[in-house]
Amino acid sequence: MDEKKSNIMIENREKINLTGVVDIHSFDDELVLVETNLGIITVKGINLKINKLNLDSNELSVEGKVNSLSYSENVEQKKSNMIGKLFK
Repeated sequence: MDEKKSNIMIENREKINLTGVVDIHSFDDELVLVETNLGIITVKGINLKINKLNLDSNELSVEGKVNSLSYSENVEQKKSNMIGKLFK
């Protein structure tokens, strides 16, 4: 079984370093939507900018004033869960 890992480090609400990054769904100066191997991460803040994105090493660095960070399920995970429930 493949072990999925993801780490989040927030420095002084001004910098976020993420590992386990699969893709960036969208970003602007107030919102960054990141797909990780453990789900979607939403970062909200002010003057957000992506300093580093390396999908080969699955790393992302975001700077700016961080107001919130939250996880949600991956859309594909939700679809497969709903289909599984229908056929039980």
